[in-house]
Amino acid sequence: MSGNIVAIGLEGIVVAETDLSLVDGQNGLLVYRGHWARDLAIHHTFEEVAHLLWYGHLPNEQELGRLKDALKANRALPAHVKAAIDAIPADVDMMSVLRSGVSLLGESGHGWPPTLDQVIALTAKLPTIVAYRKARLDGRTPLEPRADLDHTANYLYMLKGEEPNPAHVRALDAYLILTQEHGLNASTFTARVIASTQSDLISAITGAIGSLKGPLHGGAPSEVTEMIEAIGTKENAEPWIRAKLEKGERLMGFGHRIYKTIDPRAKALSVVAAELSAGDPWFDLATHVEKVGMQLLEEYKPGRKLHTNVEFFAAAVMRAVGLADELFTPTFAVSRVVGWSAHVLEQAKNNRIIRPQSNYTGSMPE
Repeated sequence: MSGNIVAIGLEGIVVAETDLSLVDGQNGLLVYRGHWARDLAIHHTFEEVAHLLWYGHLPNEQELGRLKDALKANRALPAHVKAAIDAIPADVDMMSVLRSGVSLLGESGHGWPPTLDQVIALTAKLPTIVAYRKARLDGRTPLEPRADLDHTANYLYMLKGEEPNPAHVRALDAYLILTQEHGLNASTFTARVIASTQSDLISAITGAIGSLKGPLHGGAPSEVTEMIEAIGTKENAEPWIRAKLEKGERLMGFGHRIYKTIDPRAKALSVVAAELSAGDPWFDLATHVEKVGMQLLEEYKPGRKLHTNVEFFAAAVMRAVGLADELFTPTFAVSRVVGWSAHVLEQAKNNRIIRPQSNYTGSMPE
């Protein structure tokens, strides 16, 4: 009954101020605390960029060493979390397992306000939850974390059960940097809403994982892989994509709700992926699909500016490093927990409960 203007999906509505990141979709810009995200991905490591988002500056050697040590010291899972994961049926998806595992980490001391120590401990455990579950599903004995490996290398080691390839570590590290933070997206907004009630960090991150689980937010890379596999050969790329567009269907990995020009994350990741996968037939096909897709999108949807997004090249990188499709979105969560927790800390510093209004459209009583 109210006459308030409704912004469906809160599009265009500013609900927070942040110094964590700038996402400029019109100009294709992504900035983390005064640094270009693409440069961070090419020249820095996961831990360095996490330090930037959590502490406000890139670390010196001593600061980086302290953060690495803290992450390594907190990787192991409590026995009750392992037991709970073991009890979850095998047909339950990995994101649901991750959500359940994180929810069980809310030990005493996780009250209000959240702390950096809590953030570091939680970030350290997300890869272990995913790797532990993957090992159980594969019938392997889960590996314990290795203190001689940094965050991304240890994740690959626990997932695959073998010494990680340095090139694979570098490529996955770049991906994890580029997905650490991305403004007030659906999952980050979820985390901030929960935090604004003065709930604990674990509750906020559990909610964010639930939001990321939705296919409109975190499911695109695996769908890109499915598309490229369905195309199969370079010769089939044009007729397959043309048939898809003739039906009015969407090409996965092309276009972004925010970016109206080239996704800056895709630009950086394409460089890393090309270096990693030179000569790889699957990546060669993916590159050809990108070229044909761009040409046909301009033909069928002129002026729409539907460029390849980060999910397209995320699929290329994750396939190259040997991650199964069901690990794509959980791996996204392994990185995005850095941004989620940075937003929770920021919300706590100047908190006010997030409470939007709604217009009543029902009938009035007689």
